[in-house]
This record gives sequence, structure tokens and C-alpha cells, in this order.
Amino acid sequence: MHSFLISSSMTGYMKSRFPSHISWYRFFYNSFSLITLIVPLYCMTIIESEPVFRWEGAMQLPRFTLLLLAFILFRGGSSRYDLGFFLGIKQFKAGKANTLLSDKEMFMPTGVFGLVRHPWYAGSLLLVWSGLTVYTAAAMVTASILSIYLVMGTFLEERKILVEYDEKYRNYQKNVSMLFPWKWLINRLKSFRSG
Repeated sequence: MHSFLISSSMTGYMKSRFPSHISWYRFFYNSFSLITLIVPLYCMTIIESEPVFRWEGAMQLPRFTLLLLAFILFRGGSSRYDLGFFLGIKQFKAGKANTLLSDKEMFMPTGVFGLVRHPWYAGSLLLVWSGLTVYTAAAMVTASILSIYLVMGTFLEERKILVEYDEKYRNYQKNVSMLFPWKWLINRLKSFRSG
């Protein structure tokens, strides 16, 4: 449902059908997402199930590393993203919709944006899998559902940005990975071997 609401076809339909109200769409979408997120989180807390995985002992180090990386991605993303655009507040104040989470189109591979194209999505994925100390079966199912939602959301975001910015964004895609910094790692390995 979330993926359908944020898809290019749905947002395009809303723009053509309700042009004077499209600035409210992001705010509506975020509100709907938050309300529907409460359901799986609530179910996770009330369903009693055995622990499947624990971040304990020596495993605390990788957990804290993932949490630190998530913080770095969120912090780095906030240098370019505008929380007001993310929440949808600036759109209805300005009376127009923005595809990007900023009022500027910036596809420069600097900072965390040189590692991944979607640092907030990547940080959210890390948080989903390292935020709890104990993952029960219910927590694993919830984390899996949230992960699928985040990955699908990233692909849909990419499609919307490509429709609006085409070649500018394609050039950025060629140089920077979507969620995991493969391209950055490969470039570092190449420069290390050649150096």
C-alpha cells in the first residue's frame, strides 16, 4: 500500500486530479505511513515468541558499529536533506510538491552521498537490524517486512527522481551505489592496488 501511494503513477494522478492540493501529499503520505507502522510494531510487542538472535557478548561490537554507521548516514544525509521537506511541511507552506528532500537539486558524490545515493534509507536498514538487543521471531518478521518496505521505497524513489532529472541523475547513479557502497569500495581497492 505504501509503495503504491508513493509510486510515480499515483503521484502523477494526484498532481493531475488535485493540482491545488498536491503540496499536502507528502504530509498525508508520512502521516499514513506512521499510523500503519504502529500496527506491526504493536504486534511485535504483544506476540510472545522465542529469541532467534541476540546481540550479546562479542556481538555487541558489530551491533554498535552498525548503530554508529546508521548515525553517520542520518547525520550526513541531514547535511543535504531538509527535514521540513521530508515531513511534508515545507511543501504545503510553499504550495508545491518536491521530488527531492531539498529545494536544490544536488547530485554531487560528496560526504555520505559519495558512498550511497540514499543515506537515510541505508541508515534505516542498519537501524532495523541493530536497534534491538534481542530479536524474537516476531521481531525478525517485523524487521524483514520493514526491510522490504525500505528497499521497495528506495527503488520507487529512484524511478521518480529519474523521471524528473533523467541524465543528471543517471550520471550520479553510475558513480554512486544505491544502498551499499559497492562502487566506493571497488574504487578504494583499485586506488590501493595502483598506489
